[in-house]
Amino acid sequence: MSMWINRIDTHILPINFQYHAPKTLEEALKLLAEYGDEAKILSGGTDLLVKMKQRLIEPRHIISLRNLTELRGIREVEGGIHIGAATKLREIERSQIIAERLPLLHEAVKAIGSIQIRNMGTIGGNLCNASPAADSAVALMALGAELHAQSIEGERIIPIENFFKGPGATALKPVELLTAIRIPPPPENYGWAFRKIGRTSLDIATVNAAVLLTLRGGRIDLCRIALGAVAPTPVRAVRAEEHLRGREPTPELIQEASELVVEDISPITDVRGTAEYRVEASKALVRDALNLSIERAGGGGR
Repeated sequence: MSMWINRIDTHILPINFQYHAPKTLEEALKLLAEYGDEAKILSGGTDLLVKMKQRLIEPRHIISLRNLTELRGIREVEGGIHIGAATKLREIERSQIIAERLPLLHEAVKAIGSIQIRNMGTIGGNLCNASPAADSAVALMALGAELHAQSIEGERIIPIENFFKGPGATALKPVELLTAIRIPPPPENYGWAFRKIGRTSLDIATVNAAVLLTLRGGRIDLCRIALGAVAPTPVRAVRAEEHLRGREPTPELIQEASELVVEDISPITDVRGTAEYRVEASKALVRDALNLSIERAGGGGR
């Protein structure tokens, strides 16, 4: 009955739940400690509400972050750039700090959904939804971001590579809340690129990729390559990275590295593309992203 209702009136949430709107972070953490697995966090709601309407999840308690201004905002700190987990994606897209200091993240966030979605969705929600295709995740992975999680027992810092555990699953404990993302200052004279293929401009990625690298003495030094929608979680293409480090970025080397990404991915076939297509798309996106990153790092076009 409820699924039939949803097809007619998508405003209906066909489950009973208790709504909480804590006014402080401490109050929110106490609610999480009390309700644990029975609670879900409402930040922007662009993923949560859809899943609730489809009855994919049926939380008994909803804890809204709407009043927690301390979880919003972008600022430069000694350790890099601090982004509150409840910061709207649109605010990140329009931030001069992000555009100037972290253009890779800026480009990735612009690729998420529509302006309407970005006006509602938050960076923390995009990460905690734990979609293997999350655009922000691959950019933050290439940038070496750290995620700050907090409970009533204290705070812990999770490297983004350790955050995703599977589709819809993260390293957060039921009593923990993602409070902030901290991105270290990018190295001097680095190159970067973000690439995405989707069925439409508003669809989630069929494949996405992010690259950050530096050149030293004409050779690749730092190198991070991240891919999404090609494994149960966003992944680093570590074998390709290792193949590139310390070597001159010739066209032949770039081609070899792009072929090696298949060693770190395990794509599936779904409505957005076949596994075979995702393999070939991953190679092409990484090759293009590497070439553009090398050009931006001062290595010239290749």
